[in-house]
Amino acid sequence: MGKWDQLADEEIIKRTVEALKSNGFEVYVTENGEKAKRKVLELIPAGAEAMSMTSMTLEAINLASEITDSNRFNSVRKKLIAMSSETQGNEKRRLGAAPEWAVGSVHAVTEDGFLLIASNTGSQLSAYAYGAGRVIWVVGTQKIVKNVGEGIKRIYEHSLPLEDKRARKAYGVGSSINKILIINKEVQPKRLTVILVKEKLGF
Repeated sequence: MGKWDQLADEEIIKRTVEALKSNGFEVYVTENGEKAKRKVLELIPAGAEAMSMTSMTLEAINLASEITDSNRFNSVRKKLIAMSSETQGNEKRRLGAAPEWAVGSVHAVTEDGFLLIASNTGSQLSAYAYGAGRVIWVVGTQKIVKNVGEGIKRIYEHSLPLEDKRARKAYGVGSSINKILIINKEVQPKRLTVILVKEKLGF
């Protein structure tokens, strides 16, 4: 586990930031999770439609509840919770796939500026890839890896065991890596934002 859980040094962070920017991402670097949280809340306009994706990073900095439960934003997740999966399944999928703002995290960031997100169901991937108008990811710098190959290894060797353990405790069933989204570049200016945090957050 230790190999995938070490915070990146300043040189690697700088190199990663430059690569991300060259690939069309907006990038911020913060010293800790609290400052990252404040930055997210600063970026999303008050009253905007926003959805917090399932993320241990967002939970760790109490950002998920701020987006979902406060009256600061028009919460998509709150709407989804109130809807019936049996009678409103199609509507729920469409709503979750294209929020105005989506906030979450990733499982790996490569030094050459790519993002990797793994998922069991894929529920958050459509919003990240295209559906959401704007996306913000909060990412601890322990998730920075050399390249995509190392990112895949990190997902299977580090993220999956921890998420599997969490899922079994929370839901009574394990997790699995069924879908992986790799984002190489964004062509729409300012659509995707990465906030790198010099603190260990999430898996």
